[in-house]
Amino acid sequence: MSWRRGVLAVLAVCVLLLTGSAGCGSSGAREQEDGKGGSSPSPVGELLDDRDKQGHRYREVDEKGAPDVGIEVQPAAGGAWDVRLTVRDFRFSPAGTPARAVAGRGFARLFVNGRPVVLLRTSEYRLPARYVPHGTHHLTARLYADDSTVWAVDGKPVESTADITASEPAPDASGSGALSAPATVLRTGGRGSPDDGGEAS
Repeated sequence: MSWRRGVLAVLAVCVLLLTGSAGCGSSGAREQEDGKGGSSPSPVGELLDDRDKQGHRYREVDEKGAPDVGIEVQPAAGGAWDVRLTVRDFRFSPAGTPARAVAGRGFARLFVNGRPVVLLRTSEYRLPARYVPHGTHHLTARLYADDSTVWAVDGKPVESTADITASEPAPDASGSGALSAPATVLRTGGRGSPDDGGEAS
C-alpha cells in the first residue's frame, strides 16, 4: 500500500511540474507576441512641458542625429507658391501610420504667419495664392512625430522659416499679370543656417 502512495505522490509532482512549465511557455510566447521578447519599445526622446501654439508638446532629442528641415519657396503660376522641404535624418510617414513616436519619422506642418495651413506627408506642396496676399509673409515648416509631438532640440522646435514677398502682378507683353520678383527665401529658425544664397541648407 505504501508504495502506491509513493507512486501517486511522484505522479502528482510530475503533473505539477509539467503544468507549471507549460504555463510558463505560453506566458513567454504571449510576451514575445506583445512586445518582442517581453520588452516594450524604448521611448524616443523626452517629453517637455513646452508646447506649440496649437497645444502639441515638444519631444526633446539629442542634436546628434536629430531631424532637420530646410524650406525653399518659388513663385508659381496664378500667384501660387511652390514649397519644397529638404529634410535630414527624417522620413515622412504615410497616412494611416500609428500615432506613435518613432525616431526620425513623422510629418510636417506648414504655417503662414503662425497660422497652420496644411499637414504634409511629402516634401513638396503648392501653396495657393489665397494664403499669401500682397505683402511679406513668414512661411514655416515644423517637424512632428506621428503622435503629433513636436521634434525639438535644445528646447526649440525643429523648424525652418522663409520670408516671401508677394508682389502685385505686373503686366507682361501679352497683357496678362506676372509676378514681378522671385521669392525671398531666408531661413530664420530651426537648426541650420542659410547658405550664401539665402536658401536653407
